[in-house]
Amino acid sequence: MNKLNFKSKTNVLNTIIIATMLTLGSCGTASNTPVPPISPVNQDPAQYGTPFTGVPDARDASIYQVNMRCFSSTHDFQGVISRLDSIKSLGINVIYLMPIYPVGILKSVNSPYCVRDYKAVNSEFGTLTDLRSLIDGAHSRGMSVILDWVANHTSWDNAWITAYPSWYVQNAGGVIQSPNGWNDVAQLNFQNQDMRAAMIKAMKYWVFTANCDGFRCDYADGPPADFWTQAIDTLRNISTHKLLMLAESDNSALFSAGFNYTFGFNFYGQMKTIFSSNKPVTNIDNLNTSEYSGASGSNMVVRYLTNHDVNGSDGTPLSLFGGSTGSMAAFVVAAYMKGVPMIYNGQEVGTPVQLVFPFTNQQINWTLNPSMVAEYKKILAFRNNSVAIRRGTLTSYDNADICAFTKTSGTETVFVISNLRNASINFTLPAAVASSVWNDAFTGNSVTLNTQLTLLPYSYMVLKK
Repeated sequence: MNKLNFKSKTNVLNTIIIATMLTLGSCGTASNTPVPPISPVNQDPAQYGTPFTGVPDARDASIYQVNMRCFSSTHDFQGVISRLDSIKSLGINVIYLMPIYPVGILKSVNSPYCVRDYKAVNSEFGTLTDLRSLIDGAHSRGMSVILDWVANHTSWDNAWITAYPSWYVQNAGGVIQSPNGWNDVAQLNFQNQDMRAAMIKAMKYWVFTANCDGFRCDYADGPPADFWTQAIDTLRNISTHKLLMLAESDNSALFSAGFNYTFGFNFYGQMKTIFSSNKPVTNIDNLNTSEYSGASGSNMVVRYLTNHDVNGSDGTPLSLFGGSTGSMAAFVVAAYMKGVPMIYNGQEVGTPVQLVFPFTNQQINWTLNPSMVAEYKKILAFRNNSVAIRRGTLTSYDNADICAFTKTSGTETVFVISNLRNASINFTLPAAVASSVWNDAFTGNSVTLNTQLTLLPYSYMVLKK
């Protein structure tokens, strides 16, 4: 439809309806309240580009988190575009961009999770055209792109504050409140249905306007679960798009709200205690049950060794997980045991410095540790080529020091053994795998197992047959 013709017809219709309502009002049969102009507010934006048909099955994702502020020397979308081939070469098929929206100024601490406008691009990173180019570039390389979504709160200078104060939680005196002591943001009121509708419309905006492939939803425990059900049902009714939805929450009940993924807070915490406090590796087995309570066959937990929060607060994977060798042993478990792996930008080169809030103090040196990059590629390449690893049935043989398990799908079985201690460990092989012949998953060489196996500090083996 021609836009000018549509606008002209709408204005004529508005005039007719307003005149009719005023006439009715003068007869006492209707209110004299002014009638707002009719506009196509409920109409979705035009679809930019072609919806991506290569969005992976949720079980098959390998996610890469991008923090534009430290990713490149230019701190913008163009800096990410220039490294799309490098991200792809790792074995990544889903890129997760941290918030791309304008950041609030009033009461601000410069956090990207303080959103001033849900339907705009932060000029710090570039333009809508630049964002589209990034997403187009990812799609052309077979990678999906999900955007960080901050539903729980807005900045204090978001236009909603003055236009719709009832959209926010207020105290008895009518003062808008901050959530959880986060004084740079204002808490949205999810009892207000108009606010919910506006929020969901803003999410749909990016699916159509930028052709994104889903959302990572920040602090997903803040909004009520029924909001997420409402939002995800609406998004999944966009029949032209397959969307991935990741809840930043360890609440497995959110699977039933429609999320594909929850966040592996507990896996990360357990791995830290295994390395720092010599806690038993068998603690992971409990998570493999509890984190998947209520999950369907395609629901997964995103497991990581670092992200934008814990990198700044806790330390790097190198400092937390036994240097380059220990962190790789830990990553094998994250990538292979029971979950979807996520890499935070710079992790693959062993960035030795913390990327500290508000994410502007450090930059990543992409020339560091090429051997570590090669190891990440090797681990993810096998994951991408193994149905058993991605979707197979898990049988754990963990003990206090060794993470050992098989994954089986059809005729394919993979046996993974990772030593999470900085010491040589003698491991008694379970009867199911002892005294058998396998192939090394990385080299293809034949490996004959006996009944005992000595694993060097932080070493791992991946065998298949």
